[in-house]
Amino acid sequence: MTVSFNTIPQNVRVPLFFAEVDNSQAGYFAQNVRTLIIGQKLAAGVAAADVPILVSRSDEAKTQFGIGSMLARMHEVVRLNDSMGEVWCLPVADPSGGAAATGTITITGPATAAGTLSLYIGAQRLQIAVAAADSATDVADAITAAVNADTTLPVTAANVAGVVTLTARHKGLLGNDIPVQINYRGIAGGEITPSGIAVAIVAMASGSGTPDLTAALAAMGDEEYDFIIHPFSDSSSLDALKVVMNDSTGRWAYNRQIYGHCYTAMRDSFADLQTAGALRNDQHHTIAGFEAGVPNTLWEYAAAYGARNAVFIAADPARPTQTGELVGILPAPTSQRFILTERQTLLNSGIATSFVSGGVVRIERAITTYQKNLWNQADPSYLDSETMHTLAYVIRRLRYSVTQKYPRHKLANDGTRYGAGQAIVTPKVIRGEILSVYAELELLGVVENAKAFEANLIVERDVQNPNRVNVLFPPDLVNQLRIFAVLAQFRLQYPETAAA
Repeated sequence: MTVSFNTIPQNVRVPLFFAEVDNSQAGYFAQNVRTLIIGQKLAAGVAAADVPILVSRSDEAKTQFGIGSMLARMHEVVRLNDSMGEVWCLPVADPSGGAAATGTITITGPATAAGTLSLYIGAQRLQIAVAAADSATDVADAITAAVNADTTLPVTAANVAGVVTLTARHKGLLGNDIPVQINYRGIAGGEITPSGIAVAIVAMASGSGTPDLTAALAAMGDEEYDFIIHPFSDSSSLDALKVVMNDSTGRWAYNRQIYGHCYTAMRDSFADLQTAGALRNDQHHTIAGFEAGVPNTLWEYAAAYGARNAVFIAADPARPTQTGELVGILPAPTSQRFILTERQTLLNSGIATSFVSGGVVRIERAITTYQKNLWNQADPSYLDSETMHTLAYVIRRLRYSVTQKYPRHKLANDGTRYGAGQAIVTPKVIRGEILSVYAELELLGVVENAKAFEANLIVERDVQNPNRVNVLFPPDLVNQLRIFAVLAQFRLQYPETAAA
């Protein structure tokens, strides 16, 4: 008997018909990419901290993590940008011993005419009705009532003699990032401070502490999350995630093969962003830098940036994510946006960039923070996040083929004369399977140069371990159209002989 059965024994004597089912040749590669959002929860949220939970609806996120919580808002922004993806959330508690950020809005008056004051907490607008002759205290009371009535805001408010104190719902450094401003859209948007009223804002500050991510990151276990979105850009948190993602013992290690990529954001000046980016060197992290004038909170920006990348990468891991719209993100005023030369420098310093087109914020280039090799020399091999996603896709596709078709096979040398139907492979058979997989990937536009790949592919039986096959797998990952350079060598008039 040459046919290899999995369960039907050779010595069965009971008549007559026996059949076993084998799906090893019937399957096809399918990948369910998942997004994980890490963020702070409020005590009012019913979800346990440091435990991943599948959350499909943003209303459910508010119940699980608390209305007005960072994580609930991140989920809402992710859903604005990715309505179909599978989204998991990993809530973390506020830092123990941390302090909540505070800021103030001081009103002077009285109003000499009726009007509407447009107050922005982050990107969320509150319209405060002001009547003629309203005192500063009246207006401050109205602001306080409006803020506290909107429980989705990241702050609460209290008024004392015309001074409104805003307090972040969460403790921690991130509370300092909550922008507070009036009349973001200006006169063109119909936003004008009522006559007689003056508003002085002291930015949110004095928030301190960062959550301890140790338990949360451990709770990720070996579950696959292709897009890990979080708001923490402090070095301690970034270092913790770098350990979790690393190639030696982390999620990209040979013995784990979980893969995934991290997305966060950082608001700062051009100079400070450049300095911060130069300190990082991690191919598994993308830090989206953005201007101080952007009204949205940092966690909203990170959520939008990560989710938009997720949508594009899930559709095709090799296509560039540039031009992707960050839904729900408002641009900084024109005069405060990073110019091209600044964005060029940021892209040379490990900071991903965005640009504004037609009033919409869009991804420009979602690079990683990787910049130098082990000898501290410039190295662009892991520059683009698309490279990381493509590499994970290719390896997973090969892993699927090997584990699906050869789960319990015997191994023999090339040239062995075994009967047809035997569950046995040789290096040549495996080589043929790899070339077949590569041809499929080339048709999908994920890799290129099949002939060069075939010439450099090595499949051999280990000389010391007869049960092991060693493979040098050299895929040529397809690249992205990033630069279209034109030399416009004009003439005022071609000579008559030019067309001859």
